[in-house]
Amino acid sequence: MPENKIWDEKYECMSREEMKKLQSEKLVKQVRHVWDNVPYYKKLMEEKGVTPDDIQSIDDLHKLPFLSKADLRDAYPYGLLAKPLSECVRIHSTSGTTGKRVVAFYTQNDVDMWEECTARAITAAGGGKDDVCHVAYGYGLFTGGMGLHGGSHKVGCLTLPMSSGSTERQIQFMQDLGSTILCCTPSYAAYIGETVAEMGIKPEELKLKAGIFGAEPWTEEMRQEIERMLGIKAYDIYGLTESSGPGVAFECCEQNGMHINEDHFFAEIIDPDTGEQLPEGSKGELVFTSLDKEAFPLLRYRTRDVCVLSREKCSCGRTLVKMAKPMGRTDDMLIIKGVNVFPSQIEAGLLKMSNATPNYQIVVDRVGTTDTFEILVEVSPDMFSDTVKTFEELQKKIAGDIHSMLGIRAKIKLVEPKSIPRSEGKAVRVVDKRKLV
Repeated sequence: MPENKIWDEKYECMSREEMKKLQSEKLVKQVRHVWDNVPYYKKLMEEKGVTPDDIQSIDDLHKLPFLSKADLRDAYPYGLLAKPLSECVRIHSTSGTTGKRVVAFYTQNDVDMWEECTARAITAAGGGKDDVCHVAYGYGLFTGGMGLHGGSHKVGCLTLPMSSGSTERQIQFMQDLGSTILCCTPSYAAYIGETVAEMGIKPEELKLKAGIFGAEPWTEEMRQEIERMLGIKAYDIYGLTESSGPGVAFECCEQNGMHINEDHFFAEIIDPDTGEQLPEGSKGELVFTSLDKEAFPLLRYRTRDVCVLSREKCSCGRTLVKMAKPMGRTDDMLIIKGVNVFPSQIEAGLLKMSNATPNYQIVVDRVGTTDTFEILVEVSPDMFSDTVKTFEELQKKIAGDIHSMLGIRAKIKLVEPKSIPRSEGKAVRVVDKRKLV
């Protein structure tokens, strides 16, 4: 079991009664702040017949209207800003690949709060002032690089602001400077692991002990593969630009769910169809309220991530509620031939195959009125040079497993190593060529 460290015991181990009191005080203040400074959200409240006086505690949260990504796009760029620009010190932004960019604003207090959250994540992964934190998330508008960079400084690590790309140079720095904690996307961690092996470097020749990976979906099987390739413990981290960035939630030494920093972010699980709050343990859509973010204070923001919350006692000593690894999304779920398909299901199945690598791509198209469903799967170099019969057997095995899991058939295409483009940012796992407007 990795060493258990806690950055801020006062808040991470706070009693439920104290936490509820703190959350209620912050929510009352935050609702008034938004009402007074964000006309867009004030109008939503008025349409629902709610005023700040109706919010007396966290138990009243359900009275407030939701915000969605569509609202953020409608209000772009300044419509949800709650502080004068003169008090803002930074912005970050989403990629805009699914529509107009979302721009989030930060005061210095917002930056400080965010860095406290990522400091908790780094500490939970065993980080301290004697560590070398290798940040290979992208810097710039993307929140990953700056978020973990700031947390690393808080903790007192020597921080390597590597950003993504130039993988062989990254590995050179790991060797020369003795990087102990790697922060990047899981797909890039897997790519680093592959490159380390190709360079003839054994995991034990590196000083890496832990990795903090997020920004894209990944499975338990992929975690185990990354741990094997790099000789580390791999920890999940969760966040979204709309609520600061990585550090909204983080894994501890148990590695079975992420503790939400609920002194700053209140989480709900709702029925995605009705919007009704669901009891603890129910699977539904994750909704976050930023309790003390000043410049961009989103109330009841629908993340579209599907997950479960749990307050079961954790051996690490933290009392913060845990969220399970997201099980998919309500908005990017694929519907193929009438069947709901989450890419994470397919990844979990593929990574159980000893001859398949962590690289794959799902290609969906439509011929006439019929969906086509193809999965490209890279195989190991040894497998690719094997007999045709062995190759066909693996193809049939994967096709059978996918059919058993999903109830629909996919065309499996085994491809040679490195033929699927590697991503040094977020991996593109799905190519949907259908015109589904």
